[in-house]
Amino acid sequence: MENNNIRFGIDLGGTKIELIALAPEDGAELWRRRAPTPQGDYRGILQVVADLVVEAERALSAEGTVGIGTPGALSRASGRLKNSNSVCLNGQPIVEDLQRLLGRPVRIANDADCFALSEATDGAAAGAEVVFGVILGTGVGGGIVVRGRPLNGPNAIAGEWGHNPLPWPTAEELPGPVCYCGRRGCIETFLSGPGLARDYARHAGAALAGPEIVARAATGDAVCEAALLRYEERLARALAHVINLLDPDAVVLGGGLSNCARLYANVPKLWGRYVFSDRVDTRLVAPRHGDSSGVRGAAWLW
Repeated sequence: MENNNIRFGIDLGGTKIELIALAPEDGAELWRRRAPTPQGDYRGILQVVADLVVEAERALSAEGTVGIGTPGALSRASGRLKNSNSVCLNGQPIVEDLQRLLGRPVRIANDADCFALSEATDGAAAGAEVVFGVILGTGVGGGIVVRGRPLNGPNAIAGEWGHNPLPWPTAEELPGPVCYCGRRGCIETFLSGPGLARDYARHAGAALAGPEIVARAATGDAVCEAALLRYEERLARALAHVINLLDPDAVVLGGGLSNCARLYANVPKLWGRYVFSDRVDTRLVAPRHGDSSGVRGAAWLW
């Protein structure tokens, strides 16, 4: 096989691992696959990544560069992963292990940074000066892109809004669910897919996953509708904090819950009461490249 600089991007999600192959000239999608994430199995996750790369190279008869978007970030102190909601990845030398397994250099960035970069470059926020990219999936993450470049920061945590407390909490929301980070009431515990499902179960006494809650609310299910109304109010408060601090031109939603179309109309109607301004011109937009836009950003790390 020849190395013609095909760019492979990989998204290490909590429930799925996705690979995309992009043409180097124009970013055209050449190939894409998803595989379930082995739960709690670090070595298993590495093997799925390697298998996807091998499968792609065989299908395309070409080799390429590998960029990976991960939950969490690489510690500048140790070079190992930290702050991942897929906790089996934390403390692991993931770059070294993947480079050994794949036999080539690997570049890694936070998955929310990859998502924000993708949408700011040729996605829903193309041309915007300041973009906040949100991941609403198994966890909750954020990435910031300013003038086409992602912000990282000296602690590699720029945009990590998910582990701040839910702002302006009600009495019912205190002290909040326990988060894997060791604190209570983090934004992630309310706004992730599991957080929405947990809130529904608390009020309904039954279990439903996020997509089913959204689908049933659309058919008039009152309990599901109430769960989504609570979710929208919490998302509005959480994003108002971001707008007050960052004042972005656009906020782009990603992750599985970005497929809930009503969020884009309802949340901006709510956040104005919390934003410290007489008007809010920030746009809330759906990702142009779908709920897996971040995998494109990972491919463009090279």
